[in-house]
Amino acid sequence: MTKNLKISLGLVAIVLAVVAALLAANRSTDSASSGDGAGGEGSTGSSAVVRADSHRLSTAKDGKVTVVEFLDLECEACRAAFPIVEQLREEYEGRVTFVMRYFPVPSHRNAMRAATAVEAAAAQGKLEGMYKKMYETQESWGDQQVSHEETFRGFARELGLDMEAFEKAWKDPATAERVEKDRKDGISLGVQGTPTFFINGERPQITDYDSFKAAIEAELAK
Repeated sequence: MTKNLKISLGLVAIVLAVVAALLAANRSTDSASSGDGAGGEGSTGSSAVVRADSHRLSTAKDGKVTVVEFLDLECEACRAAFPIVEQLREEYEGRVTFVMRYFPVPSHRNAMRAATAVEAAAAQGKLEGMYKKMYETQESWGDQQVSHEETFRGFARELGLDMEAFEKAWKDPATAERVEKDRKDGISLGVQGTPTFFINGERPQITDYDSFKAAIEAELAK
């Protein structure tokens, strides 16, 4: 064996060792990231899709199919998806669980304010009323660079909420933390935009009502 060949083989061995080390490191990182630390539960990524305290808009008795939406209340695409979700909720009432999870996008000036307003309304049993009102009126307040706190207070009054309790809950850091917990779960699951849907823990290819319905039917048929 020539000297040059020995050197070449030695370099190949070093390169292979480095590649093996990098692959091992990546596997360790992937394994660590699969355990989601939100809420201190050490959950896997799949269980981060829906938590025990996640907001269920509709609940199926058998729990066979669960649809989870990570949403931004200021997102126009989410508003466009809203009537489709509502139609499917009506069609599959009692058969499919629908879960709403917050994912406010930082570039939307009022997304976090809207999410915490909905969460504060939830403390008085009015989550769905506030959630719907946000989408029904989004064109009047969304995609703007001014605060719409007063707009959201107006919604709370229209819903007949105890305004003192609403204000206290809205400004409580724990309310923002609750919203942020949802957002962190979304990030851990690879959510990059809204709306993002999961059906039984999987992300189906949904483009319209028909594809959404087909994905649900496929799970019900299993």
